[in-house]
Amino acid sequence: MARSEITAVKAREIIDCRGWPTVQVDVFVDGDLAGRADVPQGRSTGKYEAHVLLDGGNRYFGKGVRKACHNVNQEIAAAILGMDVTEQRKIDGAMIDLDGTENKSRLGANAILGVSLAVARAAAAISRLPLYRYLNPTARFLPVPLMNCLNGGKLTANELEIQEFIIMPVGAENYAHALQVTTDINEALRDLVVEKYGILATNTGDEGGFATPMRGIWEPFEFMQRACEKAGYKVGFGEDIVYGLDCASSHWFDSSRGVYVLDGLDYTREGLIELYKEVAAKYPLGSMEDPLDEDDMAGFAKITEEMPQTQIVGDDLFVTSVERLKLGVQRNAASAMLFKVNQIGSLSQALDAAEFAYRNGYGVQVSERSGETEDPLISDLVVALNSGQIKTGMPVRGERTAKHNRLLQIEEELGNTARYAGHDFHRPH
Repeated sequence: MARSEITAVKAREIIDCRGWPTVQVDVFVDGDLAGRADVPQGRSTGKYEAHVLLDGGNRYFGKGVRKACHNVNQEIAAAILGMDVTEQRKIDGAMIDLDGTENKSRLGANAILGVSLAVARAAAAISRLPLYRYLNPTARFLPVPLMNCLNGGKLTANELEIQEFIIMPVGAENYAHALQVTTDINEALRDLVVEKYGILATNTGDEGGFATPMRGIWEPFEFMQRACEKAGYKVGFGEDIVYGLDCASSHWFDSSRGVYVLDGLDYTREGLIELYKEVAAKYPLGSMEDPLDEDDMAGFAKITEEMPQTQIVGDDLFVTSVERLKLGVQRNAASAMLFKVNQIGSLSQALDAAEFAYRNGYGVQVSERSGETEDPLISDLVVALNSGQIKTGMPVRGERTAKHNRLLQIEEELGNTARYAGHDFHRPH
């Protein structure tokens, strides 16, 4: 028996940070547990994402994942037992072929991805390497964290349509310093929120940002600006802080009328782009995710051309898919891709999408999902990709702090070879 042979695969149903079920997979090599991985789940999802297989019925309001776990324990396990755990692409390909659908709807993307990620972990473990170094021996960049100070949209019970208002500590010395800067500003923001809205307004959304009763787009920026000033940090390109947005605009686009409804006002595509440009003229906007509807490739091309200083990120637009990215590259739509492994459903395909993005001059922003677990796997992935930017939520709960703490460990492991992406977060070099 080869030392790298898969001898068992086992999936179980666990819960994510919202208490909803998700899949966890163990991969055994030579009889020993070698790799374990959890599958994150999203609440705000794009229609082009791979299919998450749910049980239906009454249990967990239909959101159980026992069917996906069964598919791992039966069909997938039978197909990959005896395979070399280091042959990631071959294993992923075997699972995709076994599923036989375009969007992994038969076996479930959550089933396939759980195995794919656990296989990578197992291969790294038997190679006696941390995952980031196993995937890329030249990995060295620590990312700029995109910290969502204020939450809205589907992630929060308030009236903010825009999903995340973000600070980016681009001027920090290293990742550890970036976390300190973030906490300084977040505590200043907390005081400002309590002063105006009371202590209950400091409750947080799914990804750790304050769930305040603010409205529109201007007030959140005013609060973030005041918080940065109160904490003693300079805001601007070339300074300590720039801002970011996750607009998730498909969720407030009225397709029947062809308008975006923001704070009670209707905006055409052109009108919304003008609003974003007004915001960027007043506040340094370093990154903006999904500013337009996921089907508006032409609109993404237009805003990318008209806002060259702002990184335009495609999330629902691209869903970590090479095929969707090709459409964007042909139109010069967006300048970066959001990297979410569960959007496409296998590690090999996600890495292919990142490589395609890089080859075409796009940035890659690694991201968590709102339904996370304590598994910090994306921290290794962001370093392996040298991507320079990560969205993994404010450091306020275990499923978020696990990712930040893993990055602190990696920064220490890399020692003097580590580089903080800083102002070069879009394409670190």
